[in-house]
Amino acid sequence: MGVRATSAGAPRVLNLDTLVRLERGLRTTSGTGPSRRLTVPEGMRAPLGCDAVAMPARLGPLLMPRLPRVGCVYADSTHWWWLVPSDSDVALEWPAPAHYATGALVPASPGLPGLIHKPGGTLPYTPPIPLYLALCRLTGTPPAWTRPVSA
Repeated sequence: MGVRATSAGAPRVLNLDTLVRLERGLRTTSGTGPSRRLTVPEGMRAPLGCDAVAMPARLGPLLMPRLPRVGCVYADSTHWWWLVPSDSDVALEWPAPAHYATGALVPASPGLPGLIHKPGGTLPYTPPIPLYLALCRLTGTPPAWTRPVSA
């Protein structure tokens, strides 16, 4: 645990949750140039917040039939972006070549990726665990929890 002084001079304890959020914020704001946020379609709500998982466009069509439920999916010429609840990267190492985008921020480009799939209902999310497992299977990457633990 870290300690930080407050404006009143008294130390304030930073818990693990705060440190994780600070680290995630650094990943979100670092990079080359401004990012833009994928928006939730009108009429949908995102009570859990939104992050996105990007993968090369060639994998997108292979993943769709492998998922029991598909949320909002956006695409451009190089990537497909899947909306997932915020913090879906906690305790998961998304396999390469996937990219986890905190806050559903996508790199700057001439235009935002277009919405190519919108689910019925009001929630925009693809369940992250089935998405993770399908992506692991397609990339030949064992899920993080099946790998040997080293001390």
